[in-house]
Amino acid sequence: MRFTLRQLQVFVTVAQQESVSRAAVLLSLSQSAASTSITELERQSSCQLFDRAGKRLSLNALGQQLLPQAVALLDQAKEIEDLLNGKSGFGSLAVGATLTIGNYLATLLIGRFMQLHPESQVKLQVHNTQHVVQQVAHYEIDLGLIEGDCSHPDIEVKPWVEDELVVFCAPDHPLARQARASMEELTHEAWILREQGSGTRLTFDQAMRHHRSALNIRLELEHTEAIKRAVESGLGIGCISRLALRDAFRRGSLVALETPDLDLLRQFYFIWHKQKYQTSAMREFLDLCRVFTAGVRRSDEIVLQSIV
Repeated sequence: MRFTLRQLQVFVTVAQQESVSRAAVLLSLSQSAASTSITELERQSSCQLFDRAGKRLSLNALGQQLLPQAVALLDQAKEIEDLLNGKSGFGSLAVGATLTIGNYLATLLIGRFMQLHPESQVKLQVHNTQHVVQQVAHYEIDLGLIEGDCSHPDIEVKPWVEDELVVFCAPDHPLARQARASMEELTHEAWILREQGSGTRLTFDQAMRHHRSALNIRLELEHTEAIKRAVESGLGIGCISRLALRDAFRRGSLVALETPDLDLLRQFYFIWHKQKYQTSAMREFLDLCRVFTAGVRRSDEIVLQSIV
């Protein structure tokens, strides 16, 4: 066998970064060492893996075929290394989560996973759905927990638990007294919404697809807590996951509005690359997530304290 695992590691990192210099920094190598590794891999196999345009490298057709196999081989090699070092086999795990899941569920799940497997190295990145899908597609993370639809042809999508968005306002808002709102009333309000590319915004836009042009969108924010504060301050009404609003509804700092004309149900999903080798850490974490929500009809019914 003419190639080494280190050469494959450099190849994968360069492919993900589309830059030898950035890959070298991540791998703690000099730029010349990283470049030599790629050149030697291509020379040994008598084939080119990248198209070069200045300093930017992008995978050619053969490189794209090699990438998932190289990632899988490196994952398996890491498991072998952990076993030989006396570890349980639950090595590193990189998870991406969308904001609602990341802020209210994923951190607790990862905390529980690390309690069960203290030798594991776990990373959590929290972004919107669009970004997490991109990370999974590029093998930058092992799996994603998302709240929006994913139709990427290379990604496996599995349902997890149902979620519901809810329209809400401040307790002194005129709509709070009637606790419900018609479509006509909703189109006359100022809205504080999540940004485009988020799963929450996609679900809202689908529910309002026949009325979007009539909406007064005052603010678009990337964080649910910022939206809650803006609505509490009287800047407008909002629409985010009921899971994120449970405590505010209990305190009375925000009020839920019934919206019988809107379908605001959605699904939380697990996603991973179809060609991604499923490590024991991935399988264990997915099982933990499913056990966590077993018997739960909707995300806001989850007892969060049970996982601490």
